[in-house]
Amino acid sequence: MTAALQTASLTPDLRPALRLVEGSDQVTSTRPLPVAPTAPLTVVPDLAPEDVYAPGRTARGVVGVLKLVIDVTAAALLLLLIAPVLLVIAAAVRSDGGPVFFFQTRIGRGGREFRMVKFRSMVVDAERVRAALVEDNEGAGPLFKMRRDPRITRVGGLLRRYSIDELPQLLNVLGGQMSLIGPRPPLPSEAAEYTDRERRRLAVRPGMTGLWQVSGRSDLGWDESIALDLAYVDDWTPAMEIKIILGTARAVVGGRGAY
Repeated sequence: MTAALQTASLTPDLRPALRLVEGSDQVTSTRPLPVAPTAPLTVVPDLAPEDVYAPGRTARGVVGVLKLVIDVTAAALLLLLIAPVLLVIAAAVRSDGGPVFFFQTRIGRGGREFRMVKFRSMVVDAERVRAALVEDNEGAGPLFKMRRDPRITRVGGLLRRYSIDELPQLLNVLGGQMSLIGPRPPLPSEAAEYTDRERRRLAVRPGMTGLWQVSGRSDLGWDESIALDLAYVDDWTPAMEIKIILGTARAVVGGRGAY
């Protein structure tokens, strides 16, 4: 494994007190973790403190390389196949007024920031309006969610119900910033509130879909969502990957938990 997770590349507020040894999987501490010596560290079971930020199973070795190759190849093929559909969706979004795409800074593997792209499903000044809706937040943990978000446009409501607004993220997958499957990428403000245990989500490339999306999506509580993401990070198997792919189709068609 390369030194892809070196702390120099992390955002300042996400930079852990660890460093990655060049050319190995070993992570060592550069300063003591902010935990009392007698207090147990809240991490995934069976993980030593120095392993909190170590790459997950899909981010190392042959598995990591194969997954990257499969992701990039599949994303390229899917973009070619659905290009006409994307053009129709783009025209529909444009008819609602405003730009077709929405770009947002998200946090990827190792705490790196990247620009995630989606079809715009909200009003143009959605980020500004959000500040006035904080008291109505229905999301769990640091997430902001509303079942009847007034910022969502007419076309956007349909796109979000069936997760069609996420399709442009195939470009992020093509660029290696995201994976087809993995934990969803958090906002910088969300990631800044992560505990060490929750920060473990950043040990793999974020995905367009994941285990918690096929297990209830926004209907799940924060702790449930984190537990499912960490199960993917540390207990990944090919069977789990297939289960998520099949489950994603069912979840999207049913529209359950999407808002």
